[in-house]
Amino acid sequence: MNKKTAYLSVRTALIMGLFLSFSSCKKTGITDLPSSGLNKQIKADAATGSGGDVMMQAFYWDVPQGSWWNVINDKIPSWKAAGIGAIWLPPATKAQGGGTSMGYDPYDYFDFGSYNQMGTTITRFGDSTSLSKLITTAHNNSIKVYADMVLNHCSGGSLEANPYTGTNTYTKYTPLSGKFNRTYVDFHPNDIETADEGAFAGFPDLCHKKANVSNWIYNASYSMSKLYKNNIHFDGFRFDYVKGYGAWVVKNFVNSVGGPGAVFAVGEEWDGNAANLQNWVNATEQTSSAFDFACFYSMHEAFDNNNLTRLNDDMLLKRNAAKAVTFVANHDTDITSNKYSAYAYIMTHEGYPCVFYKDYENLLDKNRLTNLIWIHKMLAGGTTTNLFSASDQYIDRRNGYNEMPGLIVYFNGTDNWQQQWVTSNWANQKIKEYTGISNWVQTVAADGRVLIQAPPHAYSIWSVTGL
Repeated sequence: MNKKTAYLSVRTALIMGLFLSFSSCKKTGITDLPSSGLNKQIKADAATGSGGDVMMQAFYWDVPQGSWWNVINDKIPSWKAAGIGAIWLPPATKAQGGGTSMGYDPYDYFDFGSYNQMGTTITRFGDSTSLSKLITTAHNNSIKVYADMVLNHCSGGSLEANPYTGTNTYTKYTPLSGKFNRTYVDFHPNDIETADEGAFAGFPDLCHKKANVSNWIYNASYSMSKLYKNNIHFDGFRFDYVKGYGAWVVKNFVNSVGGPGAVFAVGEEWDGNAANLQNWVNATEQTSSAFDFACFYSMHEAFDNNNLTRLNDDMLLKRNAAKAVTFVANHDTDITSNKYSAYAYIMTHEGYPCVFYKDYENLLDKNRLTNLIWIHKMLAGGTTTNLFSASDQYIDRRNGYNEMPGLIVYFNGTDNWQQQWVTSNWANQKIKEYTGISNWVQTVAADGRVLIQAPPHAYSIWSVTGL
């Protein structure tokens, strides 16, 4: 089994193992459909918005070989204009698969495409020069760059006799960079620890309690954490498969380069239970965010299985919004069919939304997603209040914060247009719908009440006019 197949098969197994006040208005079908559609393009530059940041996962499985850094480099100006504030890159160093690998089978953590090993000099994504150019372009466009860190396991070592297993194991690493040589004593089992939180797919499992390991990863002046931040100039880190090692490793890594104020961090704690996600964030002592898998699975149930009440589920964004990275799909899992509604949810709610490259560039309407990014940056501020919750209709209100006016988002799971009276945060003001699906301009009553509408199996988003 090749490394990609092994990696994906384990991911699939993980997925399988995981699984307000109401309006009194009668639900009414609408016959006067607006002529505009959901493809409205916002002309304002979303990058100028004062709202929260938006991340782009800037890759997918099996991107074209050899020039991916150049592909991303060329897209950065348009992403900046669309409101993207950060990009998450795939593992950037040499893996066992050389130029064919997506990087999740790491061999040499210090070879960014400069050494002829594992069959190639460049990585699948390019060489060190093209990576440096990409990062410079991103920074010139005020876009942060996050590195993907695979710290649980390694791959590509040579066979050596291992006294702790009584067998020969692929645990001898002598990378051409000359940095982070490893032997059997740096993996499990060894003289101090039989195992840690989890091994992965039979790969040699790093022991983070060994000084050689912790020094090369974050402790020493020559560590990868310091090189990646201070020399390569990454602005943050995404930690792969954090179920496989202690949260203290992430905490120490982040703190070694200045802590949360200096770098961003997010962990892939693949768990649909919001309490477990929060527990992991707590275990890092709040140095890292986590991907909100609880939100991910609830959105799938809500939008694909026609039960919008699942949006009432517990999510990390509801427990600790500042540490929740929300997403609709990624390189490992892509199960949601009604992606537009899911993106509308994460762009109108708390958390740090992440857009999947393939959705934005290949699969969905780019203008429609750019519109949602604009809404996130220009309108979506403050806490959330649920206004209507039923299996076929769901309405939330963002209450606004400082210059962010807030919004009302209306999800309709029926086959017909629907309308509801809701209580807004505004009084005696005009509001309009900001996706372009409705041409209504409504006047809010003195008590905040206003009538809004939503299209079948989609959403509408409302806020004050003049923005």
